[in-house]
Amino acid sequence: MNTKPTALTRESRSAALVGMAEQELDILVVGGGVTGAGIVLDAATRGLRTGIVEMRDWASGTSQWSSKLVHGGLRYLYQLDFPLVAEALRERGTLLTTTAPHLVTAQPFLWPLKQRLIERAYSAVGVGMYDALSVAGSHGKTVPLQKHYGHKGALELVPSLDPKSLIGGIRFYDARVDDARLVIDLVRTAQGFGALAASRTQATKFITEGNKVVGAILRDLETGEDIEVRAKHVIGATGVWTEETESLGGSEGGLKVLASKGIHIVVPKERIEGKTGVFLRTEKSVLFIIPWDRYWVIGTTDTKWHEQRDTPVATAEDIDYVLGQANSVLQDKLTRDDIIGTYAGLRPLLQPGTKGSGESTKVSREHTVTSPQPGLTVIAGGKLTTYRQMAEDAVDHVLGSKAKSTPSITATTPLVGAPGYEAARRTLPQLSNRYRLTEDQIKHLFSRYGSETADVLALTQEDSSLLTPLEHAGAYLRAEVAFAVRNEGALHLEDVLLHRVRLDFEQPDRGMAAAPEIADIMATELGWDEQTKEREIKNWNDQAQAILDAQETRTDGEASALREKAEEIVPVERLSDLTANN
Repeated sequence: MNTKPTALTRESRSAALVGMAEQELDILVVGGGVTGAGIVLDAATRGLRTGIVEMRDWASGTSQWSSKLVHGGLRYLYQLDFPLVAEALRERGTLLTTTAPHLVTAQPFLWPLKQRLIERAYSAVGVGMYDALSVAGSHGKTVPLQKHYGHKGALELVPSLDPKSLIGGIRFYDARVDDARLVIDLVRTAQGFGALAASRTQATKFITEGNKVVGAILRDLETGEDIEVRAKHVIGATGVWTEETESLGGSEGGLKVLASKGIHIVVPKERIEGKTGVFLRTEKSVLFIIPWDRYWVIGTTDTKWHEQRDTPVATAEDIDYVLGQANSVLQDKLTRDDIIGTYAGLRPLLQPGTKGSGESTKVSREHTVTSPQPGLTVIAGGKLTTYRQMAEDAVDHVLGSKAKSTPSITATTPLVGAPGYEAARRTLPQLSNRYRLTEDQIKHLFSRYGSETADVLALTQEDSSLLTPLEHAGAYLRAEVAFAVRNEGALHLEDVLLHRVRLDFEQPDRGMAAAPEIADIMATELGWDEQTKEREIKNWNDQAQAILDAQETRTDGEASALREKAEEIVPVERLSDLTANN
C-alpha cells in the first residue's frame, strides 16, 4: 500500500528537489518518459531511495507520441522473433488486468485479406501463434481469440472498407492506451512509495570522482537555481538524447542511438464507419487505423530524422503517405480536409557500436542496458508496451547480485486509478446520478481516472463551476483541469493541453480556442497574474500555429525550422551545448 501522497504538485516538486539535495540517493533517474517512470517505480518499490528528474513535463518526448497501443508486435512473428512477441504479450496482459486497467483497453482489429488461400493460411497461423503466446504468457485469456470472416462479414465489421480491397479478414485483439497518462500515473505511483519527482529540472552535468559518476548538477528550470545531488548510481533513460546524456559525465562510450520519425493523423469518428480498428501490412512496415471515442488515429511512418530532436513535426509528405496507405483500403477516400490533428514523435533506434563495461552490458531483444562508466547506467531501445520489463532490467543491472534478494514487484503493483477498479466501476451509476452526468461523461472520466473518478468529481463540491464542461472542448470537465494541477503535476498551460486534456491533436486549431478558459482555471489554482496568464496563452498559440505551418511544408528541414520559431515556455539548454561545455 502507498504510504505517502501520490499528488504531484508545485509544492511536492519543490520538496523533492530539497530532499534530493539533502540526502544521498540510491538511484537518480534522468528522463521522465515511460522508461524512466517505470524505473523510478521499480526502484522505489524495492525500498531504494530514488529520485527522478525530467527537463520538460512528464512524457514530453517519445512517450507522448506513440501509436497509443499496447501490443505484442504481430509483425515480429513474421521475423520469427517469438521471445520478443511473448514478452510484449505478457506485459500487455499485466497492464490490462492488474497494473493499469483504467488506461489500457482491449481493442479489436480487422486484418483485411487479399488472397483466398495462401494469405489466409499463413495469417491464420501467425495470429494463432499470437493468441497462443498471449494465453501462455498471461496464464489465461485476457482478450478474445482470433475469428475469421468472409467478404460479407468483414464488411459488416468495417463498412467503410472498399469491397474491392479484400476477400475477407481476420479479427484479432491488441489494446490501446493513453500513453502520456500512463507515464504520469507511473510517476505518481512511485511518489506514493517514497520516490522524489521533479519535472522541469535538467541534469546539466554528472559529478564524478575519478571516473565514477557519484551524482549530478540539476538545474531547476523554474527558478534557474543549480542543485547538487549525490547518488550511488545514476540511470539515464533519455531515449533519443541518450548519447548526450552519456557525455555529461565525460564518457566517450555507451549506447549509440539514431532517431526515426513516426507520424500519425487524426480524423473524426464519423468519417470512418467500423466496429473494429484496421491493421494493414505495408511495403515498409504496418499501418493501424485505431478507433477512439471521438476520432480515429491513423499511422505510422518510419523515416530517419536528422533535425533538432526537441520538437519533431509532420510534413505534408508524411501526411500524404499516411492518407495514401489508409485510402488503399477505404471506399470513401480521406483528404487533408478531413484531418483534425497530426502528431510526430521520434523512436530511439539502437545502433551497432555499443560500448559498455564489458560483461555488464545486457542486450535484451529490442532494448539494451549498459554502464559506459562506473556509477552510470543507460538504457535505450524497446517500446512502450515493454517499459516495465525494461525498468526491471535496468534496476537489476544496477543492483547486480543483490537483485535476487529484492526482486521486482511491479508486475503486481497497480498504478493510481487501478486499486479498487472493479468496485469503482460498479459505483458509476451512483456517481452519474449524484453529479447529474450523462453515461458518456461518466465513462469518459472512468477511462482516464479509474478509481480516482470520485476524487475528480469531489473537486466540484467546493466549486460547482468545475462540473461544467469546457466551452470549446465539451468532452472535458473544468474539474479535469483543476485535477491536473492539484494531482498530476501540471505547471504550465502546455502541460494540460499536451498531456492531460489533450486538445493538441484532437482539434483543428490544436486547442487554441479552449486555451483561455483552461488558463483561467490554472491561474486560479496556481496564482497566476494576468501577465503570466497571457504569456502562457500566447506561448501555446505560437506553438500551435508553428505546427500548423510546418505541416504544409514538404521537407523535414523546412518543417523543423518553422517549428523552432516558437519558443519554449520554460527554455532548456540543448544537451549538445551542455556536452560541449563539459
